[in-house]
Amino acid sequence: GPTMAVIAKMAPKTRVCVVDLSQKQIDAWNSSKLPIYEPGLPDIVEECRGRNLFFSTDIDNEIKKADIIFISVNTPTKVSGIGAGRAANIKNCELCARKIAAVADTDKIVVEKSTVPVRTAEAIRRVLKGNKGNKFQVLSNPEFLAEGTAV
Repeated sequence: GPTMAVIAKMAPKTRVCVVDLSQKQIDAWNSSKLPIYEPGLPDIVEECRGRNLFFSTDIDNEIKKADIIFISVNTPTKVSGIGAGRAANIKNCELCARKIAAVADTDKIVVEKSTVPVRTAEAIRRVLKGNKGNKFQVLSNPEFLAEGTAV
């Protein structure tokens, strides 16, 4: 949310769309009561929303429209297996990559932007190879934002 809002503010001619499976989250982003607290964020969202910043649950359509896709998802701590209680579970990143691979109909740049272990981008790259017709460039942009400092 905050990163995409700042991108929309700094690049006003670039279309930016935040997607989520949760209609409740998208409804909050489309309201005056944003789902997260970040000083300055409401003003940026208000300025950009509807101009070049959009919020949607239509994930398939937005994947098709996008040139660059940021994967920014929760990475809970593993509860079983090797690293249980310590390591991040990258299942949500892999599920996003599977969705992108299944839906994309053109080449894409995919940016992994979550708090994840080293080499997660390689795991995403392996999943995306399942899409035989398109090329994917996978980049890692680790998440280091702390609440109150993103804007």
